[in-house]
Amino acid sequence: MRPHVLPPLAADGGDTGLPPFSPAAIFTEVNLVSLIALGLLVSAALYGYGVWRLRQRGDHWPAGRTAAFVAGGLGSIAAVTVTGIEAYDTTMISVHMVQHMVLSMVGPIFLALGAPTTLALRVLHGPPRKTLLAFVHSRYVRVLTFPLVAFGLFIANPFVLYFTGAYRQTLEHVWVHEFVHLHFIVTGCLFFWPLLGLDPLPNRWPYPGRALLMVLSVPFHTVLGLTIMQSTELLGGDWYPNLGLSWLDPKADQVTAGGILWAGGEIVSVTMLGILVVQWVRQSEREARRIDRALDRAEAAENAVRPAADPG
Repeated sequence: MRPHVLPPLAADGGDTGLPPFSPAAIFTEVNLVSLIALGLLVSAALYGYGVWRLRQRGDHWPAGRTAAFVAGGLGSIAAVTVTGIEAYDTTMISVHMVQHMVLSMVGPIFLALGAPTTLALRVLHGPPRKTLLAFVHSRYVRVLTFPLVAFGLFIANPFVLYFTGAYRQTLEHVWVHEFVHLHFIVTGCLFFWPLLGLDPLPNRWPYPGRALLMVLSVPFHTVLGLTIMQSTELLGGDWYPNLGLSWLDPKADQVTAGGILWAGGEIVSVTMLGILVVQWVRQSEREARRIDRALDRAEAAENAVRPAADPG
């Protein structure tokens, strides 16, 4: 029997020969030697150092923020970039779609809740702090974080990727593939941080406006997911058929991928709305307490003046 010869495109992909995807593969196909793994470790170390510095001088930093940034943000990104998810992301588009959702939505949401900019501003002093503040309030950041601009980038990102030749390039070239990972994370952060982040960013809209933007994003995920599910053409062209994997049906896998994008987008959006509502209620409670304290101070001052003004 003649041995199977891998097509050139499959050989370039590096994922050919993988066994059928299973939950166990997530833990058995781990690759800790990568630039993104190094970036995650450095980010976790810097954040942890900042928390340690605050505690060394007796300042408090909420444990929930640390958990959100390290476990929720960096942890979710690691779960889809250094595990078997990454190993299969050029072999199965459904696996890639899970990765897409986590990198562009789940990871950025938790990173925003971790408030890393606020932590850095509390730790840094002198010129480094002034430099960070100047960057945060620079015209470049103001433009990119303006909600409508960030919304446009976030919505256009997947449409441009999947309905142009860009997606095929990510399958054929590792550096393009890695760049798209970073692009997902950055555009997700630009969209979510002004909406629910705790950092002192410019262009922060009132909560009703933020909720409206989140609601408006839902139909785009639905349209994109349904379009991918119903498409008669395979994303990536003949890439997946050329892999020659007997256990993979590229067309069925693409339908699954569209379903993941559709359902995942709605789940994350509803969760986001829930977070926004909770933040809105807490802000209202803080504002009510602030007004009560101001009224109490005014009343106390009035009572203190009244006896002095009363000759009796």
